Amino acid sequence: MANAEQIITTVSTKGQVILPKAIRQRREWDAGTRLIVEETADGVLLKRAPAFATTRPDEVFGLLPFKGEPKSLEDMEAGVLAEARRRHDRD
Repeated sequence: MANAEQIITTVSTKGQVILPKAIRQRREWDAGTRLIVEETADGVLLKRAPAFATTRPDEVFGLLPFKGEPKSLEDMEAGVLAEARRRHDRD
């Protein structure tokens, strides 16, 4: 895509720029897509904004309520193994 055909667009009086349909389709940028705008030495870079803010595990650990007995590591490993066998059962 580095040698792609050069496309020219215009900035409106409101500061809006129309991105060509072919680029929007290729990038899957539908109406309402949030973009990050970065100024670089070569110009302006547009990137899709993440759907969720970046978080660390300690910021979200324990946020979902759980009622019942905690599971042991052995219980969790057995559950993962049982699900793997169920999904990959070839009999």
